[in-house]
Amino acid sequence: MVEELVGVVAAVGAGALVYVAAAARVVKQYERGVVFRLGRLHGDVRRPGFNLVVPAVERMRKVNLQIVTMPIPAQEGITRDNVTVRVDAVVYFKVVDPAAAIVNVEDYRFAVSQMAQTSLRSIIGKSELDDLLSNREKLNQGLELMIDSPAVEWGVTIDRVEIKDVSLPDTMKRSMARQAEADRERRARLINADAEYQASKKLAQAARQMADTPSALQLRLLQTVMAVAAEKNSTLVLPIPVELLRFLERGQQPPAQGPEHARNAGHAQSPEHAQNAGHAQSPGHAETADPAEIPERAVDRSDQAEEAIEQLRRAVEK
Repeated sequence: MVEELVGVVAAVGAGALVYVAAAARVVKQYERGVVFRLGRLHGDVRRPGFNLVVPAVERMRKVNLQIVTMPIPAQEGITRDNVTVRVDAVVYFKVVDPAAAIVNVEDYRFAVSQMAQTSLRSIIGKSELDDLLSNREKLNQGLELMIDSPAVEWGVTIDRVEIKDVSLPDTMKRSMARQAEADRERRARLINADAEYQASKKLAQAARQMADTPSALQLRLLQTVMAVAAEKNSTLVLPIPVELLRFLERGQQPPAQGPEHARNAGHAQSPEHAQNAGHAQSPGHAETADPAEIPERAVDRSDQAEEAIEQLRRAVEK
């Protein structure tokens, strides 16, 4: 009798262990359990931890509540300004109602993926190329609203939608590159013109300052010569100052005849003063009428100019 009782207890214990093993369900922290009893939704969503279900009567489906990162395949479309582009994006979503995600839609992941692709093609057709390239934040918000509207009924909420890349045809890339290059060149020319304008104003002020003191121009010339001569591999070209050329030009010109000489010449031509004309040719008046002294003075001034040039050359060599 005791042996039979022990056998029954052992059989009941073994059956209980088998039942517990068949009915035990463990729900992880990031999951929720949805229980169906004979095909109908039963009770509330099971919380994380150890849970029991009736074997062969109840069935539990676990739903992940983590944020899902789903890439949207590249979609090709024509923008509103008739440009063919390929745009790919990524959508972030999570399940907020596990029961609706299981009951209302067959596969919520596939549904969200298809809705995202359709919405992306719709956004491409409604937008212009400049908006796709520069105003992506606004497009991301519009794309998020388009996907989130039907996803609410599926127990899914869209966390974020981001456009990753916009692929353009090669011809359009070259056109945009030429446009950017032209804009950069225009800005460079404007900056260069502004710099030239400012430099011309400063040079005009410097010229007015040097006009008051001509020696400043000579000092500036010598400073420039010294700066150029500091480089051993440079060829120094020394310009002749304008003042020196003017000095040589004045030395080659004959002296101007004054009014007294004109009156003397007039008296020499008159019959009354023929004797005075004879006296005009006398040695006593050779100082005013003899033109032989003009070349001698020019030669003397030319010698002085050559001496000045020689002194300037020696100063530069030093």
